[in-house]
Amino acid sequence: MGTVITLAIVAAAVGLAIRSMVRDKKKGKSLQCGGDCSHCGGHCH
Repeated sequence: MGTVITLAIVAAAVGLAIRSMVRDKKKGKSLQCGGDCSHCGGHCH
């Protein structure tokens, strides 16, 4: 039973992380740039 609960918690955490990355990507942010134009060559919006 403990394994099932742990698996559910880990799956929820991974799901939230993916959801956050998708939302950031839709807003024009990316993992490489981070929204700081001085680090990505000025390609930020």
